[in-house]
Amino acid sequence: MDAWWHEVWVTLQAEFADIGDAKQLTQITVRLVIAALLGGILGFEREHKGKAAGVRTHMLVALGAALFVLVPQMSGSQADAMSRVLQGVIAGIGFLGAGTILKNTDGEDGQVQGLTTAAGLWMTAAIGVSAGMGREATAVLSTILALGIFSLMPIVVRLLDRNHSEKENREP
Repeated sequence: MDAWWHEVWVTLQAEFADIGDAKQLTQITVRLVIAALLGGILGFEREHKGKAAGVRTHMLVALGAALFVLVPQMSGSQADAMSRVLQGVIAGIGFLGAGTILKNTDGEDGQVQGLTTAAGLWMTAAIGVSAGMGREATAVLSTILALGIFSLMPIVVRLLDRNHSEKENREP
């Protein structure tokens, strides 16, 4: 019985040998967790505003993007291979974002909706790529800037629109 378990253990070690040591396991874990958390922050903001793509979607996009760059990087891929991986991630997120864009045909204006959500998913993927490539500080800074755009820019736009409307109403 012991020989059987030993053989199973050796086989499992060989199959899961892509993580060499505790340092590499920690590095992989930190990068993936940071990507998921940063995506979750942006997703929480979008979900809080009632948008289509929320916490889970943003977390999965960031985590997936991080994983797509982390695996080839850990396996020693060259810059040209990483370039192709990045092109694939960017194109794939473009398709996902396209699915969030809708044209409202109910009203007369026929406005397009979902562009900010699509751009947010694209940004979330970029943040995931950044975290996956070990650029955690860049990922955090980008998340803060994106959160500012999502949260502060609508307030700025409303203030500018209100000031513009007041100015038009005062003119004879």
